[in-house]
Amino acid sequence: MNRQQVLDMYFMEARAKLIDIAAFLDRVDRAPGEADFRLAAFRQALKELDGGTPERAKNVLLSFSDPSVEPLEKASVKGAIGAFAGNVKD
Repeated sequence: MNRQQVLDMYFMEARAKLIDIAAFLDRVDRAPGEADFRLAAFRQALKELDGGTPERAKNVLLSFSDPSVEPLEKASVKGAIGAFAGNVKD
């Protein structure tokens, strides 16, 4: 597909997702209490979108991922939490 065809096919879907993200951030900002590392990881992932570099999807995924290669002896939680605390950059 050419660029125009990609825009025609996917723009409205991407627009809706972007509005959903904006609504999520509005809800988080209005909520009382402190945020944890997940919000920082989310904001870091958003920066990857604005970079204009190739492989944005890969870089967003990696911003949430645990980069370690050695398996843990025992998991510290029972389920996935969606972000790795050690990836948060100041």
